[in-house]
Amino acid sequence: MGAIISDDSRRLLLVRRGRPPGEGLWSVPGGRVEPGESDAEAVVREVAEETGLTVSVGPLAGTVDRPGPEGVVYEIRDYLAEVVGGVLVPGDDATDARWFDPGELPRLPLVSGLLDALTGWGVIGPPPGSTATG
Repeated sequence: MGAIISDDSRRLLLVRRGRPPGEGLWSVPGGRVEPGESDAEAVVREVAEETGLTVSVGPLAGTVDRPGPEGVVYEIRDYLAEVVGGVLVPGDDATDARWFDPGELPRLPLVSGLLDALTGWGVIGPPPGSTATG
């Protein structure tokens, strides 16, 4: 699961992955749900571990399936979330954490499918110059 976090300027919080999968690529903060955890509890924990921020978890933004090792398929549920405290500092398996204007995302090395998912879920608009219509 992951957290889609925007600030008052509509910038998105992304982390640079420090380990596989996606090592070196930018993604939304997130990770696996531990046994006995709800998705919301996992979002709060993962965001705190990777960014130092405390969040309030909102609604499900969307779900994607991503291939893993040895034919495993991971179902990833991304939730909207709002910062309620903390100080932004990368931690755990994130080597960097920053706020990005949505227009910057197409130029970043993102994990596979992130830009399409964020656009498809209506989190961000289509990239400039896109012929997509709504």
